[in-house]
Amino acid sequence: MKDRPAIAIERANGEMDAFDPAKLRASLSRAGAREADIDHVVHEVEGSLREGMRTREIYKIAYRSLRKRSRGTAGRYSLKQAILQLGPTGFPFEKYVGALLAHQGYRTTVDVVVPGKCVDHEVDVVAEKGDQHYMVECKFHSDPKRKCDVKIPLYIQARFKDVEQQWKLIPGHGAKFHQGWLVTNTRFTSDAVQYGECAGLYLLSWDHPHGESLRERVDRSGLHPITCLTTLTKTEKQRILDDGTVLCAEIMKDEKILGRAGVNDRKVAKIMKEVEELCGPVHGKTERSRKG
Repeated sequence: MKDRPAIAIERANGEMDAFDPAKLRASLSRAGAREADIDHVVHEVEGSLREGMRTREIYKIAYRSLRKRSRGTAGRYSLKQAILQLGPTGFPFEKYVGALLAHQGYRTTVDVVVPGKCVDHEVDVVAEKGDQHYMVECKFHSDPKRKCDVKIPLYIQARFKDVEQQWKLIPGHGAKFHQGWLVTNTRFTSDAVQYGECAGLYLLSWDHPHGESLRERVDRSGLHPITCLTTLTKTEKQRILDDGTVLCAEIMKDEKILGRAGVNDRKVAKIMKEVEELCGPVHGKTERSRKG
């Protein structure tokens, strides 16, 4: 029996590549899908493939198929798209980044004015832990194809240097480690990464740096945004974000958040069940890997 000829698909950057079921299996596995569910989803996707199909279309087929079998797993699988929904202002993304850092033990302040040596700066997140002090700027993109080019880290580093000079004048800060961070939900260009490494500016994106990327940090922490929830409508998600809630874990602690967003009482139990699935242990992952 001859092997099935490879089908070319169009990636988000416009490049054509052969469909690789192993990559789909890996992404479903990272989301905690059971082996039987992975087999079912891959089979359904392969049955729908056509030459020149876009990866976005493949994602939709896989997501719909997975959602029928496990809403919690589908929510984890949709993480990249869910983060893209933390807009359009970008402030929910800033709050989300602050929550991730707080989970890692940092003391964080979101959306604060910080004096520099020359001028004051509106800073997205200030984070501190021990003798470490960070100025964190967030660059949110609604378009997944947009990248942060080198101009953005150049600008952020200049602002950080002005703030750093003022921070070092604070009593006890002379010996502290200060650093600027730039966080984006998409990707950096190679020039941006090269500049960040050379200048000492920490860059964090969806897939960078390896082992500590935004996706990997969320996978380890389990801190999924409320936009992952498949049982909420787009309007309900926006109301919850407008109310200041960004994490599913916050809803798990206080389901009254749903009531304030106008969610029907009969729907609350269904949503809370999905929240528990999404925030609970991930199938196939050890306790150690979850703690990172």
